[in-house]
Amino acid sequence: MCWAGKMMLGTFSIWLVLVHAAAACEFGPFPYRATGIVCRMTKPAALLLNQETAQVIQAAFRNAKFPNITGERSMRLLGRVAYGLSNIQVNDLSIERSEVELKEDDAVHISIKNVTALFKGTLTYGYAGAWFLQLFHSVDFEIQSSIDLQLNIDLMCQKEQVTPDASDCYLTFHKLTLHLQGDKQPGWLKQLFTDFISFTLKLVLKREVCKEINAVAQTLTNFILDLAANFVRDKDIIVDISLASDPVIKASYIESHHKGLVLYKNSSSMLSDSVFSPSLLTQSRMLYFWLSEHSLSSLAAAAFLDGRLVLNLRGEKLQELFEVEDTEVQRKAVQMIFQGTSYNDSVAKVWSLSQPQISLQPEGTVVRSLVALEVSILPTGEEPLVSLYMEKEITVTIQATYAEKKLILQPVDSSIEIKVFKCTADPSGEDPSIQSFLQNMILVAGIREVTSSIGSALTSLMNSKRLDLFDIINPEIITRKGYVIAQLDFGFPSHLLLNFFDKSL
Repeated sequence: MCWAGKMMLGTFSIWLVLVHAAAACEFGPFPYRATGIVCRMTKPAALLLNQETAQVIQAAFRNAKFPNITGERSMRLLGRVAYGLSNIQVNDLSIERSEVELKEDDAVHISIKNVTALFKGTLTYGYAGAWFLQLFHSVDFEIQSSIDLQLNIDLMCQKEQVTPDASDCYLTFHKLTLHLQGDKQPGWLKQLFTDFISFTLKLVLKREVCKEINAVAQTLTNFILDLAANFVRDKDIIVDISLASDPVIKASYIESHHKGLVLYKNSSSMLSDSVFSPSLLTQSRMLYFWLSEHSLSSLAAAAFLDGRLVLNLRGEKLQELFEVEDTEVQRKAVQMIFQGTSYNDSVAKVWSLSQPQISLQPEGTVVRSLVALEVSILPTGEEPLVSLYMEKEITVTIQATYAEKKLILQPVDSSIEIKVFKCTADPSGEDPSIQSFLQNMILVAGIREVTSSIGSALTSLMNSKRLDLFDIINPEIITRKGYVIAQLDFGFPSHLLLNFFDKSL
């Protein structure tokens, strides 16, 4: 699920990041072309995102810096006529509709239909002839326009990242009407300057608008790439999401393949092969993310090496753990372990002693690890006293769901085998009831508490990367032998794009 936040921020630039590159990247030799992560975006998602294209085009028009336009021409009787248009600004911009088409093995074509805009500014003109003194005048002008816009996206590969080139941009003018000082009636002066400047004005508008669209696309793409890099980085743990091969574009979906290697400090995981096949993903949902077992296992290994697989419980959490059942055996075990000390004056530490082994199966994610549990009593003003220490081999099958902006990890099957057991109140280990109680407590409540804590921690991490700002609809997390698929529909929060434009442009 963590990849959804990165992919949905892009709207317009998603096309620029994912479509087939005209100048493809030079990918390294095998095994570096192996794939650990795949993203597929289908045509329904393309249509939804295309609704936001209007925001990009409007931003491009608003931010275009139109230069002053000057020219002159010799006219019979009037002599030489010089003119200049300055302070050109855009008002009342609207877009009738936008269309997107996925060209198989080609590119994404975006057609913007009937862009109407009102340009305002100042017209200065002067002329000198045999019968006239030299005169200069300044009048306000309005230019009413109706334009169709066609974008054909090319991509360039730079530093293993795809950067957009939206310079293949065409403007077709259906209407370009000049009004002077608000006069809507045709006259010789209006006709004179309309004839003079129409051609030049069209060239300037095309050049500046297309240049600004390309600039906005570059800015938005850089923002997405920076956001993506931040999303898959947390301190010393980094996921390499650079491209593993050329993206694939079909008539019904766009698919990008990423390395998915996990980098931790100076070490990197190595993916020697990939079990991905296009047939593993369907086209019924908007967005798909395929993750290999290797990528997920490498993340768990990095978390272990970074000392993150540690959980401390005290107070109410500790009480909930040890009072999962109200029996005589439970009360006796609690008395022996805590020796009458309150839960607030005790702490239970749970941590992984070995790197967790991850196996993805149809039943869920199977995790095997050697785990330690240590309960310490904290007497006032004295050193902590370890009252219980045990090591156990745990195997647990976990099913993951994402709902109400939370990642939920639910253990569905588990087993434990106690390897080491030390209890201050029972140094000989002759009381089997304590071990029996602890084993039952771990199976019933302990594993559930640990998985819940990991789910909460991952939710907080993803939300710190702004995933919670997006409307994720009916997400499904499906595990299969060797890989996991996250598939979902989504709604795009338009205000995020508007906030980006307000802050960045």
